[in-house]
Amino acid sequence: MARRKKSKKTKRRLLFLGFTSVLIIMITTISIGHYWVEIFAKYQEKKQLEKKLVKMKEKEEALKVDADKLQDPDYIARYAREKYLYSKDGEFILKIP
Repeated sequence: MARRKKSKKTKRRLLFLGFTSVLIIMITTISIGHYWVEIFAKYQEKKQLEKKLVKMKEKEEALKVDADKLQDPDYIARYAREKYLYSKDGEFILKIP
């Protein structure tokens, strides 16, 4: 009878350790999976932001070119005449669609 009690105690202990081990493994696996999902999302976001950065650099270059052009008074005068329909004295503006 003493052996059965010992064996039941040992079985309970092994069962408890088994459930605890499985629980720890499950929690660890879920945590690792969660972190992998976060890493993948950050990787996708990084790719999108890199594409956006390239577009913004291209736009910056275009704006720098425009800023350089706006330093030229002749360009400014021509731009104002075209964009805002300003005219020189004695000049008529005809807008053709």
